Amino acid sequence: MNTKEEVLAILQDLTGEDLSDKMDENIFANGLMDSMASVQMLLNLQEKFEIDVPVSEFDREEWDTPSKIVAKVESLENE
Repeated sequence: MNTKEEVLAILQDLTGEDLSDKMDENIFANGLMDSMASVQMLLNLQEKFEIDVPVSEFDREEWDTPSKIVAKVESLENE
C-alpha cells in the first residue's frame, strides 16, 4: 500500500466511509470527523508512518480533507 491508500484506510476505519472519491471534501464540516476522531487519526498516522504530529500543533485547516492529510503525511515522512 502507498501513503494515500494507507491514509484512506485509516480514515475509513475512523469514519466508516470510503473517502477515495471525496479527496477534497472537508471531513470536519460534513460531520465525518470530530476532535476525538482527529486525535485518534493522529495517533494512527504516527504509529503507521512513524511521524511526529504533536496534538498541540494540530491545525484543523491543514488536515480537513483527505488530500491535505495525504500531503501532510508525505511531507512529514520526508523530514
